[in-house]
Amino acid sequence: MYEYMFVETSLGGFFTSATHRETISEYAEKGWRLVQVLPTNYNGHGKPTDYEIIFERPLKD
Repeated sequence: MYEYMFVETSLGGFFTSATHRETISEYAEKGWRLVQVLPTNYNGHGKPTDYEIIFERPLKD
């Protein structure tokens, strides 16, 4: 059985930088494994602007 963590992030824009790599590394150090990245919001041109990173790890007995 697994437990899941859902973390919202952005890939950056004109005035902000992307933080997804730091987020993935941070959670990996805590024992979480990357499962999937899903777009959650889109701009007016259909380009994803926000993402949800899904992590999992085995439940501790």
